[in-house]
Amino acid sequence: MKHFAHLEDLRAEIGREVGVSDWIAVEQPRITQFAQATGDHQWIHVDPARAAAGPFGATVAHGFLTLSLLPAMADTAFAIDDVRMGVNYGLNRVRFPHPVRAGSRLRGRFRLLAFEPIDGGAQLTVEVTMELEGAEKPACVAESVSRRYT
Repeated sequence: MKHFAHLEDLRAEIGREVGVSDWIAVEQPRITQFAQATGDHQWIHVDPARAAAGPFGATVAHGFLTLSLLPAMADTAFAIDDVRMGVNYGLNRVRFPHPVRAGSRLRGRFRLLAFEPIDGGAQLTVEVTMELEGAEKPACVAESVSRRYT
């Protein structure tokens, strides 16, 4: 995990990788819980027997489940010591280039795209590339926008 003493220190990191997360396992129980929470019970996510004969050879995580792991990844990728609060402000772009089969592991690479001062802090735009262990293509690439307050 990378540590930054001050939010302002990130201004010099525009265009650079600011952190890499720990690996996160995406197991079937997590996929099933996500289906229950969202009401998305499509068989490719929740029916291992049927999914084994489907296009991916196993159940796969919902794209939005993959995306929802972004905060957990960020928590292990980088920290800013003088930030008292962070708020998700939205996303600019999200793509899911590769399916995440049950039992896979993901990690995020965080590259700072923009640092914009706001009242009481800064708005950060970060490109997150979620690597899928053993795959050439990432599972997800997203531009995350957050506001950090000191």
